[in-house]
Amino acid sequence: MTSERIYEKLLPIIQTYLPEDVSKEAVNRESDLTRELNINSAHLVDIVLDVEDQFDIEFANEDMEQLRTLNDAIGIIMRKVGER
Repeated sequence: MTSERIYEKLLPIIQTYLPEDVSKEAVNRESDLTRELNINSAHLVDIVLDVEDQFDIEFANEDMEQLRTLNDAIGIIMRKVGER
């Protein structure tokens, strides 16, 4: 699975949890999930759960520590999918 295909599947998941004061157009691969997109920790957990379901993978604690941007998420997903 390419990083572009992962991004296409990841984008709607992220956009679902954006607060009202952040537009969907503000989301890009370099967006910091908590600082720039204002996604709170509860929603970050929801995003991880949705990503796990979407890609049939499981995030470990160390994956969560590395998760800051969409590019980070894409890298984690690519690694996990490649491990299967």
